[in-house]
Amino acid sequence: MSSMDISDLISANQGKDRYVAPDFYCIDDLLSEEQKLIRSSVRDYVKRELSPIIEHFAQQAEFPRHIVKQLGEIGAFGPQLPLEYGCGGMDYTTYGIIMQELERCDSGVRSTASVQGSLVMYPIYKFGSEAQKRKYLPKLASGDWLGCFGLTEPDHGSNPGGMTTNFVDKGDHYLLNGAKMWISNAPFADVAVVWAKNEAGVVHGLIVERGMEGFSTPTTHNKWSLRASCTGELVFDNVKIPKENLLPGVTGLKGPLTCLNSARYGISWGALGAAMDCYDTAVRYAKQRIQFGKPIGGFQLQQKKLAEMLTEITKAQLLVWRLGQLMDKGLATPSQISMAKRNNVEIALKTAREARQMLGGMGITGEFPIMRHMMNLESVVTYEGTHDIHLLILGMEITGENAFV
Repeated sequence: MSSMDISDLISANQGKDRYVAPDFYCIDDLLSEEQKLIRSSVRDYVKRELSPIIEHFAQQAEFPRHIVKQLGEIGAFGPQLPLEYGCGGMDYTTYGIIMQELERCDSGVRSTASVQGSLVMYPIYKFGSEAQKRKYLPKLASGDWLGCFGLTEPDHGSNPGGMTTNFVDKGDHYLLNGAKMWISNAPFADVAVVWAKNEAGVVHGLIVERGMEGFSTPTTHNKWSLRASCTGELVFDNVKIPKENLLPGVTGLKGPLTCLNSARYGISWGALGAAMDCYDTAVRYAKQRIQFGKPIGGFQLQQKKLAEMLTEITKAQLLVWRLGQLMDKGLATPSQISMAKRNNVEIALKTAREARQMLGGMGITGEFPIMRHMMNLESVVTYEGTHDIHLLILGMEITGENAFV
């Protein structure tokens, strides 16, 4: 889509996004002025640049590539990473707030930012060499480069330890073979952080760059979910990887799982944003839609739906706020993050479904964001650990018994 067409879309739909965030328990009182300022800035950007175009791109199943640079400019890529590498140097609560504002618009937009910041930049920062940090992080933070994360394989999703993607030492380089799938950002990524096994079966992280011979990224088509996000595969056919592209700071599954914890944290905030948008849409519609001589918001069943939505949203707001405090102190555990991801995606899905019913037939149209949120959340409830896997993570924490084996 040309820049002129995008400008026309923005002009035609400017001002239609009237979102007002629910804050029944005065969560804002727990935020700093800087956090609220950043939230306001991101919210303004979403209303000005994203909301007017997102429905078009979702309907067309097209990724709005031009927003990558914009997301870099507003500091959405790796905002919690240090300033010295061109990142935001912010706290985890602020990072969560940014993810919430992006997913309030669309889960695919937040996915683009989550993958870039938590699954590409974070492992390079956490496990990379100083040279790797200085080479990759500034360009990823600015949006000049787009990155992706290769862990899931065609036959290994919830069991990443079974991966078959592998590399062998060829003396002056590594030779990488295998495939990854369901990879957000893959079709347009300049850089991929890929997890593969060496000859001894030990998992390592490798940085693979666009243009390396034998590396391809086929696009995944026919998605009913995350339609404004680009999804694809990573295929490695005897790809020569320079030895300096191995992440030196970690071995084993601890590497990718540490990255997933960071991403899951962002999802717990982001999914809540989608729930808040569905609730806000339902409230506004309930006050305006007249049936039997009065607004449908005056009927008991509709009030019940709205009251339950607001209650669950408020509980979820308090959950992620507290989790953000624990993240900033370095005290958050993987099981605490799992609880927040599982709970908040679940309440977002339930909120979307109830809101869709309140809007009746209008709820399935592109005139409102609810059906798009609902379809997107069907992916969010699966990726970065399925709903059931997160239940088992919590179960193991509670009982000390591992149900995975």
